[in-house]
Amino acid sequence: MAYLFAPADAVTVPVDGSDDVFPVNRIFCIGKNYADHVREMGSDPASTPPCIFMKPANCLKVGDGELAYPSATNDLHYEGELVVALASGGKDLDRAAIEAAIFGYACGLDMTRRDVQGDLKERRLPWDMGKSFDDCAAISAIRPKRCLWHPSRYQFEIVG
Repeated sequence: MAYLFAPADAVTVPVDGSDDVFPVNRIFCIGKNYADHVREMGSDPASTPPCIFMKPANCLKVGDGELAYPSATNDLHYEGELVVALASGGKDLDRAAIEAAIFGYACGLDMTRRDVQGDLKERRLPWDMGKSFDDCAAISAIRPKRCLWHPSRYQFEIVG
């Protein structure tokens, strides 16, 4: 079997403090999970559950540099994100399995063509064209969780 044309290069993110790279398969995003932002967008957080959407891996902008301003928008927004890099997946995971699946963390920017997204929402269509475009997901190097201080690693005694 031969490829008809060359497949896309694998999308990877550097791992902080090493020469290793983290392979990116899918990017899952959670929206409507921050109450103040839900209100800012005109909804009630008590009656608006979070939603999950995806971005293609090849929309990542890794490391420093300028982000391309996307065409077809006059209202580009950004949101700072905590990126959780998973080494494995699964479904119906308990807390221990979730913790075991996490490889590390990175800083990210989620870019949105807000005017395009708003039009799509009004027409009850998927957000894809508002949320997925070149450089719409900027990411820093991934810091392995083994290199980070985390409260779950320590025992605390509450005195009072």
